[in-house]
Amino acid sequence: MAATLEPATAAGALPPQIFGAEAERALRAADAVLLLACGTSYHAAMVARYWIEDIAGIPCSVEIASEYRYRRPAAAPGTLLVTISQSGETADTLAAQRYAVSRGLDAGLCICNVPESSLLRAADLRFLTRAGPEIGVASTKAFTTQLAALALLALALAKLKQRLPAEREQELLHDLRYLPAAMCRMLELEPRVAQWAETLAAREHALFLGRGVHYPIAMEGALKLKEISYVHAEAYAAGELKHGPLALVSRDMPVIAIAPGGALVDKISSNLSEVRARGGELYVLADRSVRIENADGIRVIKTPDCSDFVSPILQTIPLQLLAYHAAVARGNDVDKPRNLAKSVTVE
Repeated sequence: MAATLEPATAAGALPPQIFGAEAERALRAADAVLLLACGTSYHAAMVARYWIEDIAGIPCSVEIASEYRYRRPAAAPGTLLVTISQSGETADTLAAQRYAVSRGLDAGLCICNVPESSLLRAADLRFLTRAGPEIGVASTKAFTTQLAALALLALALAKLKQRLPAEREQELLHDLRYLPAAMCRMLELEPRVAQWAETLAAREHALFLGRGVHYPIAMEGALKLKEISYVHAEAYAAGELKHGPLALVSRDMPVIAIAPGGALVDKISSNLSEVRARGGELYVLADRSVRIENADGIRVIKTPDCSDFVSPILQTIPLQLLAYHAAVARGNDVDKPRNLAKSVTVE
């Protein structure tokens, strides 16, 4: 993570050139952003949409790369195309990038972990996440470094659009500068997360809930659990719970919820009350400032308070640990989950 952020945080300001020599011109000209990705990278893109629209104030759309080229999307002039991939060899993302260019977009920016990969070479602008080799099939550090790269992109866009005052820029860069240390504090929660995993490993299904920018993090948590533990897991925006998924809630359907502080804390608390009223079993990741405590049917891990900006990145850590320990408890090969490949090079 420190290596990913170093080009920006070491400078004390955010130079757009970290995305390429022509980045300042391309980002300044962007009136909208289109993010293309698959799997875990798609979840990172969903988080980025919140950041880009909130901080930079420009429209942002997110597309599953494997679906994008099978319709005729409108290619609005002035749209910045951004492709995201751990390997840079994902066949669906490569095909979607070529299709977007054929629809009139520039080759755009690629955020990738592998130097000289096909996707990186095809783009006009490049950002190498420098996460190092991702040994396991299920991306973990690749995901958090993608989030960090996308956070920098949101700041760069906002700065060039004159929507980021110097004081606010320094505040957000400060949050990113201390992100590696904050991640270490999150890792200290591992023994308690492992206790949760012992219980979840005996179940066959789980629901994940999140609101706002943490909804995609809930989706990534569910994906990791199903990928390596083979526990069937689904994620929902917590406000959608009463629109169907609540019917699944019982003592045999554990519910894992992300409940950070902020404007939506009362909303997520109400959603959790709905689960408890139906006899559901709750596992809650909550900031220390959130008034949710351990009780009958409610297990709470209090996470260190952090800024809203970096909270999605930090909340990812305990969910990755949860999937890891559940997989180990079930006797699975964490690095080589069944039926999956490290780089999806076929469509």
